Amino acid sequence: MKITMVGSGYVGLVTGACFAEFGFDVTCVDKDKRKIKALNQGKIPIYEPGLESLVAQGVKNKRLSFTEDLIHSVKDANVVMIAVGTPSRRGDGHADLSYVYEAAREIATAINGYTVIVTKSTVPVGTSEEVTAIIKRERPELVEGVDFDVASNPEFLREGSAIQDFMRPDRVVIGTDNQKARDMMQRLYRPLYLIETPILFTNKPTAELIKYAANGFLALKISFINQMADLCEQAGADVQELAKGMGLDNRIGRKFLNVSPGYGGSCFPKDTLALSKTAHDLGTPCTIIDAVIEANKQRKINMAQRILTKLNERSIAKPRVAILGITFKPNTDDMRDAASLVIIPELLSKGVDVTVYDPLYFKDCDRLPHLAMQGVDWADRVTFAPSARDCIKEMDAVIILTEWNEFRGINLGEIRDTLATPAGHLPLLIDFRNIYKPNEVSGMCYISLGRPEVNG
Repeated sequence: MKITMVGSGYVGLVTGACFAEFGFDVTCVDKDKRKIKALNQGKIPIYEPGLESLVAQGVKNKRLSFTEDLIHSVKDANVVMIAVGTPSRRGDGHADLSYVYEAAREIATAINGYTVIVTKSTVPVGTSEEVTAIIKRERPELVEGVDFDVASNPEFLREGSAIQDFMRPDRVVIGTDNQKARDMMQRLYRPLYLIETPILFTNKPTAELIKYAANGFLALKISFINQMADLCEQAGADVQELAKGMGLDNRIGRKFLNVSPGYGGSCFPKDTLALSKTAHDLGTPCTIIDAVIEANKQRKINMAQRILTKLNERSIAKPRVAILGITFKPNTDDMRDAASLVIIPELLSKGVDVTVYDPLYFKDCDRLPHLAMQGVDWADRVTFAPSARDCIKEMDAVIILTEWNEFRGINLGEIRDTLATPAGHLPLLIDFRNIYKPNEVSGMCYISLGRPEVNG
């Protein structure tokens, strides 16, 4: 079976490399000439653990290739997966489907023999039907069910663990009403069927909604535990124990009950917004999702204010703070909707000097020039340190925004001894990921989320 991935970004590249590992012939197509050139040179444009070696293996075995030539790639394919971006549309928040529809038009011109066109991108309900309509308009002679079919196959890849998520998924969701397409998709996912992965076949609207509903619910869990953390702080409770007590209920589960300065990344922000817009358009507002969106937005603002309040208590003329971690989560270089994009500009606007260290964004690293492409407009107003140790040296406070494993091993005594501390105060450590236990911290003012403040 031959597979063509239209789009060689995060989803397309990971999915293509994994299918190649399953033994299929995969061609990844992209219009970005620089990206294709880099991939053909063995350079991976994104950071994802294990992806570089997986791509190299696929290329070595001649099962994975990269090209700008969509027409030729589609002509030879049994399955064509659309894996292009669907960012929030400027102005109204709806998912921007222009790349999906453009891909559909180009695919239509190249179909040569029965082909299943799969929407792999996260798309609102009704998109697959519109892709079908586009193909029919472009090629009126093609007969649905005979020459082509369109199926929905949403991805459920988490940045930082995407390969494992593909190889050992919780489930595979496929939306199609045609037996011929169903048979083709069963062949495609046979390696996962053999390890007893649940494969759920639905109609296309249901498959499209499953992805949005799942992400909306996970975003809800994050926002819920964050609000419980605020309540715990006022009530003298411990949110870590609260989350454990909740999570032991099998109906709830422990996952995604981790406090944070707010969710970010490529999925939750845009998918919750798109779900809200779709629901309103169909006359069935999802007010819970609307509340989640607003709560997450406010959460990041509140975190910035908490830092400023603590600094103001110390009456420091020109506060200097160390920020550890700026990506939206560990094991990814993705900055989209990261809490740092709200918190750091707010600190800078109040006259705070900011020094940053992130394992993927540090002094003189190759990724720094690309920050502007991810919405970072403050890179030239902060100092990037070469290491965590250099970052915290002589700062007035340390703030942990991303729970990289590297930060868990920092010697707390070293943090305490290297911080600048005004008279009458203790060294200040603000941990927005609760990576330390309060009883581990001594001789400092330790601020975490949903737990009592530690002083001494």
